Amino acid sequence: MIRKPVRAQVRSTSGTWAFQAALDRRGLGPVAGVDEAGRGACAGPLVVAAAVLRTGDAARFAGLTDSKLLTAAARDRMHDLVLERALDHAVVVVPADEVDAIGVHVANVEGMRRAVARLGTHPGYVLTDGFPVPGLTAPNAPLVKGDRVAACVAAASVLAKVTRDRIMAELHEELPVYGFDVHKGYGTAAHTAALLEHGPSGQHRWSYANVAAAAARLGLEPPPHRVARGVPTAGVVQNGGPPQTGGGRPATRRGADR
Repeated sequence: MIRKPVRAQVRSTSGTWAFQAALDRRGLGPVAGVDEAGRGACAGPLVVAAAVLRTGDAARFAGLTDSKLLTAAARDRMHDLVLERALDHAVVVVPADEVDAIGVHVANVEGMRRAVARLGTHPGYVLTDGFPVPGLTAPNAPLVKGDRVAACVAAASVLAKVTRDRIMAELHEELPVYGFDVHKGYGTAAHTAALLEHGPSGQHRWSYANVAAAAARLGLEPPPHRVARGVPTAGVVQNGGPPQTGGGRPATRRGADR
């Protein structure tokens, strides 16, 4: 259900807290923000977070914005501040095999539903980044570039990205040949070269076009039951650009014993 507050005045002087302030004035608080990290990556999990910030806490969150615009050190500091000051938060990790099984968009929507459902404080309204999310348990609305215009969405963005970056650093310890600690599973030139040399791992998303292509070149098949029929082949984001089409369990060569 998507519902916009009737005649809620958004005051530009409130900055990234304007949407939350307007909803609070209409009695629609507390307001939760929801965002994800890793949608465009071709390896690692999709991480979705929800955050509810306290009304009147704007001064404590100076500099809070889209996590991609912050340095790693600034993200870590803001992550800890959100954990300390937020009224409530929840983080959902969707593993790569689930992304393959149901498709990245469905996984993203389902992850957002789970994140909101896991909040101990039931929100009066939910703001999502970029697109509407059906099936939420509260009235909600999408915001274009929500992580840059709404503080609660930015807070969720920080939680999701820092959590995912730390997971990718751990995966690097298990699978160092791919360089997950550097590119975080996105389709950089170095990651592509590693895929073509070593083939995909069980932490790669086999439903993504570049992963499937690398596997095919090396005569590799996905782990059994990994990619569901009917799931469209996903594109991959190269260095933060638009999607391009076309330790984990190792892949299996065609004809080899499994």
